[in-house]
Amino acid sequence: MLKALTINNLAVIDTLDLEWGPGFSVLTGETGAGKSILIDAIGLAIGTRADSGLVRASAERAEVSAEFELAPDSPAAAWLREQALDDADAAGMVVIRRVVQSAGRGRAFVNGAPVTTNQLRDLGERLIEIFGQSESQTLLRADVQRGLLDGYGAHGAELAAVAEAANAVQDAAHSIEALRNAGRDPAQIEFLRFQVQELDALQLTDGELERLEADHRRLAGAGRLLLEGGSAQERLYGGEDSVYDQLSAVRALITGLLPLYPDFSGALDTVAGAQAQIQDAADTLRQGLDRLDLDPQRLAEVEDRLQAIHDLARKHRLRAEALPAHHVALREQLDTLAHASERLAALEREHAAAVARYRVAAAALSAARGKAAKRLGQAVSSIVRTLGMPNAQFSVAVEADAAAPVRACGADEVRFDFSANPGQPLRPLAKVASGGELSRVSLAIQVAGLQRGGAPTMIFDEVDAGISGAVAEIVGQRLRMLGTERQVLCVTHLAQVAAQGHCHYGIRKTVRGGQTYTQVQRLADAQRVEELARMQGGVEVSAAALEHARDLLQRASTT
Repeated sequence: MLKALTINNLAVIDTLDLEWGPGFSVLTGETGAGKSILIDAIGLAIGTRADSGLVRASAERAEVSAEFELAPDSPAAAWLREQALDDADAAGMVVIRRVVQSAGRGRAFVNGAPVTTNQLRDLGERLIEIFGQSESQTLLRADVQRGLLDGYGAHGAELAAVAEAANAVQDAAHSIEALRNAGRDPAQIEFLRFQVQELDALQLTDGELERLEADHRRLAGAGRLLLEGGSAQERLYGGEDSVYDQLSAVRALITGLLPLYPDFSGALDTVAGAQAQIQDAADTLRQGLDRLDLDPQRLAEVEDRLQAIHDLARKHRLRAEALPAHHVALREQLDTLAHASERLAALEREHAAAVARYRVAAAALSAARGKAAKRLGQAVSSIVRTLGMPNAQFSVAVEADAAAPVRACGADEVRFDFSANPGQPLRPLAKVASGGELSRVSLAIQVAGLQRGGAPTMIFDEVDAGISGAVAEIVGQRLRMLGTERQVLCVTHLAQVAAQGHCHYGIRKTVRGGQTYTQVQRLADAQRVEELARMQGGVEVSAAALEHARDLLQRASTT
């Protein structure tokens, strides 16, 4: 649930802090007061496209912060845990901040951590659903109708099975096409055979490259090892004025001093121990040097072998260490082409089996859609009849085509059919619904879809366009009912809808110092009466309009 919204320098909004509660909240104001900007701000918080033109004139950037309360088992809370973006110090809450620069750049943060726009959009879909007049128009699209039916029917498992089967069909088809294309070009097969023979001749074994490089380092450095290692051994022991001999002289001096100062015995023991360690170090160096030998012929052989390996790797545009795996892959590819007819027959069997699995999965999805379509049609018809169309009929047609191309969404065409008046047959919604009817059908679908879950906050942006009078009051009642299940925000121009709100926000536009500012105020009861009276029209608010407004609020409180 949206708890708080802070906006800075967004269009006509200078600074705005709002707190939101549960239930059905309405936002009203005159045209151009800034209602749409408020919805745009919420949209920015959930990942809609940022437009630098929204930044207030003379400001460098706009900023929107939104705070949400989350249920521990909600999809949004699960997403935050998966992305490691949850805040242990503020369990059950998430804070989103979106910054839009006037220069066009932007940033987004979730609980203080930077996120991409795609991540923000993924989270936003789990927090808020925004439903406006444009969404009413998208309801006319076949893919949207299919998606709504699948959402209502909770067909996630069936859709996943169909998509997986469709991918298997397409993969098999691509393999068949690739094999057929490759088999048509003898030159390609001959070139592949030449590449394999080249790698066969190299006879590169696993681990050989690492062994050769180690040998090369040792052989190339043998001269230095002998020269500098021998010098170190001489300086430690055996050479003129070696460390060992210097320590012997020190021992003799200390031994002569012991009769005068016996406490030097400890130093004498330490020097003797150092001599022993020096001798051990010198012996280790000598033994290692004895095992070394300068072998120019072996060094040349290693260098030639490494050169051949790296030359062939460059020819194949690979790193040398990747040659063995590349060799195996080319062999397998050549073997496949050499036995193309057998492989093609196997692939065609795989493709046929994949198509059969797809048909079974698609049939299961079609059956599930058919059952859900009947329930959705009945539910929407029942609801829309309460919205001023007592004879309306709504149905969902699911037409399966077994011969349809393989698709991840299945073999069905889904169509919403509608009839508003008695005696009129059901026809596609796109052909018969007026703007007002479409708004009411859209609302009915949203109410009917409550059982499928969805985001905890719903925003309706003037979805009551095209209706009035008693129907508007019924629409308001439905939105109020929706508010008992979720948090609902609604931008409206209709007093009958606004009166049904549990909470009412008035949006006002003022001009100060030649600058336009939008202010939002939570209205008290008396202010609500005045606002509802204003919404009913007239240059001046009459006593009758005020009385009617009080009556609307009174009726709403008893529903």
